[in-house]
Amino acid sequence: MTKLAFTRPQLDYGDNIMRTVYVNGEYLPENEATISIFDRGFLMADGVYEVTSVLDGKLIDFEGHFVRLQRSLNELDMAEPISRDALLEVHRKLVADNSIVEGLVYLQITRGAPADRDFVFPSEDTPATIVLFTQNKPGLADSPAAKKGMKIISIEDVRWGRRDIKTVQLLYPSMGKMMAKKAGADDAWMVQDGHVTEGTSNNAYFIKGNAIVTRPTSNDILNGITRAAVLRFAAEAQMKVEERLFTIEEAQAADEAFITSASTFVMPVVEIDGVALGDGTPGPLAARLREIYLEESRKAAI
Repeated sequence: MTKLAFTRPQLDYGDNIMRTVYVNGEYLPENEATISIFDRGFLMADGVYEVTSVLDGKLIDFEGHFVRLQRSLNELDMAEPISRDALLEVHRKLVADNSIVEGLVYLQITRGAPADRDFVFPSEDTPATIVLFTQNKPGLADSPAAKKGMKIISIEDVRWGRRDIKTVQLLYPSMGKMMAKKAGADDAWMVQDGHVTEGTSNNAYFIKGNAIVTRPTSNDILNGITRAAVLRFAAEAQMKVEERLFTIEEAQAADEAFITSASTFVMPVVEIDGVALGDGTPGPLAARLREIYLEESRKAAI
């Protein structure tokens, strides 16, 4: 079967070391990793993914990511091709083999590679494709962006209706990030029927007084693993949490705003569509939530 090779000459680790990656049960140098050109993830975006953060060489909220992975597979009628324990072993081996202290582990599972391209799902005995690789991110927890804050723009949300499934259909979020870049901003919040859904790769929030406001979970947004943890920590810190629809104008009039994701943790937002929040610098509550999240996540890391 014809193969599609993903080749990268070297890493940006500073020592020109080639990454070890995982493809369908094998640990390989990244330049030897291949998948079939008929893989449905490549042809149909028929796959799901998760990204797990690594701090101090340990995995952050692996359990939450695995539970969401199971849900995504189930929603797409895909079998679970690897057990929780086996997947954890792969994550840990890649972190160790690639000497990741701070970084990310990317996992992707697709419906596999039938003999030819077809809109109809392949037979159930077609093996899934399982790919994992690491990304080295020194300084992930102590990001300069967290001290500076992000500028965002708003864009129309034209994605498909099942955003609660973490699929590899990421073209429009990628386009959204490019719209933001061209506008001189850092990211974009998407708007549907006049209300904010989420960021291009993160959940969106604003703070007014002692209340955190964010959109409730539904098919319209991804139920973020970091989101769940941050809202839990906020409630424990006696902050009020309001899960409701909100507009860009409400967020612009807020005291603070922020986003959450596995790769940014809690990241302050200081400007929305050209309107500065407060004095245009990260506010104290978002900064404190970031501190709490990092402290508690490190304690629970495995």
